[in-house]
Amino acid sequence: MPISYHEERHFGEFGGQYVPETLLAPLEELTEAYKTFASSEEFQKDFKRIVSEYSGRPTPLTYAQQLSRDLNREIYLKREDLNHTGAHKLNNAIGQILLADRMDKERIIAETGAGQHGVAVATVCAYFDKECIVYMGEKDIKRQSLNVYRMELLGARVEPVKTGARTLKDATSEAIRDWVTNVENTHYLLGSVVGPYPYPDMVRDFQAIIGEETKEQFQTQTGTDPDGLVACIGGGSNAMGLFAPFLDNEEIELFGVEAAGEGIDSGRHSAPLVTSGHGVLHGSKSYLMSDEDGQVQTPHSVAAGLDYPGVGPQLADLKEKGRLQVKAVKDDQVIKGFKYLSALEGIIPALEPAHVFGLLAEEPDWLGDCEQVVINLSGRGDKDVLEVAEYEGRDLLAGGEAE
Repeated sequence: MPISYHEERHFGEFGGQYVPETLLAPLEELTEAYKTFASSEEFQKDFKRIVSEYSGRPTPLTYAQQLSRDLNREIYLKREDLNHTGAHKLNNAIGQILLADRMDKERIIAETGAGQHGVAVATVCAYFDKECIVYMGEKDIKRQSLNVYRMELLGARVEPVKTGARTLKDATSEAIRDWVTNVENTHYLLGSVVGPYPYPDMVRDFQAIIGEETKEQFQTQTGTDPDGLVACIGGGSNAMGLFAPFLDNEEIELFGVEAAGEGIDSGRHSAPLVTSGHGVLHGSKSYLMSDEDGQVQTPHSVAAGLDYPGVGPQLADLKEKGRLQVKAVKDDQVIKGFKYLSALEGIIPALEPAHVFGLLAEEPDWLGDCEQVVINLSGRGDKDVLEVAEYEGRDLLAGGEAE
């Protein structure tokens, strides 16, 4: 599937470049590199070869027989959990490392929450023999220790971030500080459709392979397009990757699920689209969790990959225009969703997409009249098994109950 360059510095009122002057030149360098290389025949050939021979694409589109029966509609799962490294994150990492290599950047930095993006970046840096530094909040390092070890095995240096809430937002801030200081030899391999232009466009386009494959696979299996597309939303790369190739067909409904954490009213959540505040974070304007003084609120989710107070600007625009329907799911529902899909289909989801299954288990009518639906199963749950057990009061490593 060809990668196309789409220049969209703004999506309605959202997006843009709200950055220190120091970053304007490297952002322009990155923009020019993306314009020049992304659509070139050589780049396309390299990208296609690596995602096929190394990453294992295309990932399957699986008809979920038991889930379909339980929800009384046809449910298909786009199996990004079967992508190399266990999630959709590798698609974007491959695209950006190819750009970084062409830009002669030998030092790669990244942020990570659940660790899946960090693992993907460490993987491509090993493959391309690049130095790799991954910033990760101290809290996330503790709850995603397996992925931390995987990154270290792959040769990355994991830098703990001890400021703020010590989660994804703070890791992103620290990565940006590093980039400001080391722009000459460093590429910031941002993992989601957030940040200043061109990142929201570029990450979406690299992740659009998800939707392109889905469109072709769904046509082959059913002879038509799906009625609805569903994805969990943190920053939003897995959602935009699925949605992007279908945006021209307004008859297809788009559904997003955010993290309600301990409840919207508690303030301990990660649901900027549901709460509808606007603001600027990490270089772009979007929906943002902020207080009445405009200060960014501390997010919370049982899923480290959704523990972010903002969202990609294109998703904000889709919500603003009424194109995207969004609900938020509390932590206890997420745990139920994790177990629900596991028991029904023999597929253990990551906690991030488990938000979708937790919602559908309790509100199957949320999908309205959609009879044929694709859910982006954006990652597998290996990384989360210990945390889910701990949430339920079990200490698997000790072989008993958690204290």
